[in-house]
Amino acid sequence: MSARAERRLAAILAADVAGYSRLMGEDEEGTLARLKAHRSELIDPKVAEHRGRIVKTTGDGALVEFASVVDAVRCAVEVQQAMAERNADVPDGNRIEFRIGINLGDIIIDDGDIYGDGVNVAARLEGLAEPGGIYISGSAYDQVKGKLPIACDDLGQKVVKNIAEPVRTYRVVPGTGARAPGGERPSLPLPDRPSIAVLPFQNMSGDPEQEYFADGVAEDIITALSRFRWFFVIARNSSFTYKGKAVDVRQVGRELGVRYVLEGSVRKGGSRLRLTAQLVEAATGNHLWAEKYDGALEDVFELQDKITEGVVGAIEPHLRSAEIARAKAKPTENLAAYDMYLRALPEFYTFTEEGLRRAETLLRGAVSRDPDYAEAWATLADCTARQINMAFVKNIEDAVADNRQAALRAVQCDPENGFVLSSAAFSLGIISGEFDRALELCEQALRLQPNSAQVLTNCGWVFVNGDQTDRAIDCLNKAQRLNPLDPRMHTTLTAMAAAHFYAGRFADAEREARRAIENHPVALRFLAAALARMDRVEEARAVVAELLRRSPGSRVAQSRRLGLKNPAKREMLIDALTKAGLPE
Repeated sequence: MSARAERRLAAILAADVAGYSRLMGEDEEGTLARLKAHRSELIDPKVAEHRGRIVKTTGDGALVEFASVVDAVRCAVEVQQAMAERNADVPDGNRIEFRIGINLGDIIIDDGDIYGDGVNVAARLEGLAEPGGIYISGSAYDQVKGKLPIACDDLGQKVVKNIAEPVRTYRVVPGTGARAPGGERPSLPLPDRPSIAVLPFQNMSGDPEQEYFADGVAEDIITALSRFRWFFVIARNSSFTYKGKAVDVRQVGRELGVRYVLEGSVRKGGSRLRLTAQLVEAATGNHLWAEKYDGALEDVFELQDKITEGVVGAIEPHLRSAEIARAKAKPTENLAAYDMYLRALPEFYTFTEEGLRRAETLLRGAVSRDPDYAEAWATLADCTARQINMAFVKNIEDAVADNRQAALRAVQCDPENGFVLSSAAFSLGIISGEFDRALELCEQALRLQPNSAQVLTNCGWVFVNGDQTDRAIDCLNKAQRLNPLDPRMHTTLTAMAAAHFYAGRFADAEREARRAIENHPVALRFLAAALARMDRVEEARAVVAELLRRSPGSRVAQSRRLGLKNPAKREMLIDALTKAGLPE
C-alpha cells in the first residue's frame, strides 16, 4: 500500500455480463460492439448522472464508487430497466444482461483503485444475482429502505467466498417477498402479445375449508388460457402471491408486466355454485367484460368454460373455434376425483416430504375414482418423481417403476395436453432415462402449451439432462418471465444450476444453486458439485453436511441412477460429489 492510500466509507457497485463467455464464443465481434454501445449510450451517462465514479472496467464488468447508496441503487435500477427495454426485441440467447451487486462498506483507495471487504462483498453479491438482477447488502438496504420506490426481498444470510461473516442479502428486482416500505416493485415490460394474470378467486362460501376449491377454479382457468399460443399467461405461483390482499389491478399490471387482469369469486353452498368473473384492462382500470354464472355443483366445468370463452372473446374476437374447444377440454366428470385433486395441490406445492406424501395419497384416491383423469396421473407422476429426486423413498426400483407407469398412463389418457406431456417427459427422461421418448414429448408439449411456466420448467429439466443446454436455458428463462413472483422458483433455478454445471460453467452453477437452496435439497447437490469442481473443497463439504441434514437419504448412488443422455456428464457429477464428501 502506498503512502497516499486512504480509507473511507463508500457505496460500491459491481457489475458484470451474465453468460459473457458463451456470448463471446458465439459472436465475439458482435458482442463487443453491443457491449460498447450499452456502455457509451447508457451506463456511463447513468453513472455520471447519479454522481458515481467508474473505478475500473474489465472485459465484461465494471466497478463503480458512489458517495450515496441511494444514488448507487437508483442508478442500478434505471440501468436494469433500460436494459430490459433495449433487450425487448433481442432473442433470448443473444441478450446482454447485467448482474449487479451493491454494498456500503469501508474501502481503501490507493492510486485511484479501491480495495477491501467493502469491495469484495459487492463483487460476491453481483455473483449471486440473476441476469437483470440487483443484490444489495444489509448495510446498503438500511440506507435505502423507504427512500426509493423499489422491491426489497430479504434473502437471509448468505455465506460468500473469502468473507468471514455471512452477508445479509436483499434482492432489488421483481421477485418474491415483501415490498420496501412505501415502495412498489419495479415495472416489467409488456410482452408483444396479449398478456393476462388470473388472480386468486375469492372464496365467498363462508367456509374456510372451501378455499382449496376457489383456488382450483382459478388454476384451471390459468391452465385453459395458457393453451392459447398467442396468449402470455402469468403462472399460478406468481399471480397467487396476491392472495388475501387488497390489490390495485393497475399495480398488478405493472408488477407482472401484463395488459389484462382477471378477478373472480366462488360461492359454493350445498349442491349449488356461483362463479363471478371480471376482466380489467390493467393500465386504465376499465372493465372490459364481467359475468355471473349460477349452476349446480356438477356444472363447475361448464361454468369455467364460459369464463374462458368470455375472456378470450373480450381480448381476441377472432380466435379459431378449434383452439377454443381444445382449451375447454374437461379434466374429469367425476366431482369426487376433482375434489381430491384440488385438495392435493396445496400439499404438493409444499415440496416437503410430508406434504408430498399427503399429496400422493390424495392423487391416488383421485385416479382410483376416475382412472382416466390425465391431470391427476400427471401430477402423481410429478409428485413421485420429486420424492425420488429428493431421496424420500426407500425402495428406489419400485418407486421408479411406479413413476413410469403413472407417466405413461397420463399420456394415454390425454395425449393433447401440454402439462400432461411435459410431466410425463420429466419422469421418462429424468427418472427412467428414456430420452428419445422424453424429448419427443417435450416438443409436443411446447407446441401445445408454449406459454405455461410449468411446461417450460419440466421441459427445461429434460433438455438439461438430454444434453441440450442452450435449449434448456431458453425454456427456463421464459419460465421465470411467466412466473416472476414465484415463491417456489427453486425448481427452475435448480435446473439452471444443473444446466450451467453440465456446461462447465461452475461459477454460474454456484450462483443459481445458491439462489435456490432455501427450499430445494437437489440444488445443494449441484452447489456442492460446483464448489468441488472449483477446488473449494471445504465449502463443498459444508454444503454436503447441510444436504444430509435436510435429506438424510442423499447418496452418490442417486446420481449413478440419474437419467443423463451424456454419460461423461454423469461421471463429472459423480466425481464432484465424491470429492465433496457425499457418502456413496
